[in-house]
Amino acid sequence: MSELVSIIIPTYNTEKFIGLTLQSVQNQSYQNWEAILVDDASIDKTVEIIKDFAEKDNRIKLFQLAKNSGNGVARNIALEKAIGKYIAYLDADDLWFPSKLEKQIQFLKENNLPFTFSFYDCIDEEGNNLNRRVEAPLNLSYNQLFFCNYVGNLTAIYDSDYLGKIIIEATQKRQDWRLWLSIVKQIEETKPVPESLAFYRIRKDSISSSKFKLIKHNFGVYKNFHGFNFVFSVLLMIRFLFTQLIIKPKYIKKG
Repeated sequence: MSELVSIIIPTYNTEKFIGLTLQSVQNQSYQNWEAILVDDASIDKTVEIIKDFAEKDNRIKLFQLAKNSGNGVARNIALEKAIGKYIAYLDADDLWFPSKLEKQIQFLKENNLPFTFSFYDCIDEEGNNLNRRVEAPLNLSYNQLFFCNYVGNLTAIYDSDYLGKIIIEATQKRQDWRLWLSIVKQIEETKPVPESLAFYRIRKDSISSSKFKLIKHNFGVYKNFHGFNFVFSVLLMIRFLFTQLIIKPKYIKKG
């Protein structure tokens, strides 16, 4: 019997995308999963769409927040509800390839890893392929991850039997990077599945589209999460920006 995978999906006003996202989960060749969706007080038809899916598929479970609290809170609540051996993350506008779960779990077992991720392709808001593949170092160390988040949230899976359920402070952004840092600090190094297994949707209204805001949130990881003083955090951000601008582009290929 295959082990259960708990898929963590926070939602907020994603009526345009959530149906396609859930279809990509239902299309998995690995079928022993539960999708735990926590809606962050959407005001569009997101909840209605999820309920329609849940009525037809009891593996899809919806929980609703009374007030908007941010992705971090929604993810942590979903994690508390999860009962699977494996914890997987997926955002409500992204998509998985049909073989995603099967290949990653096989990769985890073959390489005796408690945590892995994969490469991913980029699509635009309308779902058009941007011919851009985001790859990563084939052996990812804590030091490499410390200066650049190579792990796409939509590709990450970890073994909760080995690592436990890892709750991270519910910040608005970069909660995912903090989580991967906490994991890789324990295991020292991990490997990605060396192929693309997902589509990351680049949206015009996403916070990630603002470079200034992204720098602000990354700085917060050094100053607030790691607890470094202001000056040292600035120095680390200089190294981070060097990695982001000079080294990471080497891992972005034509898809």
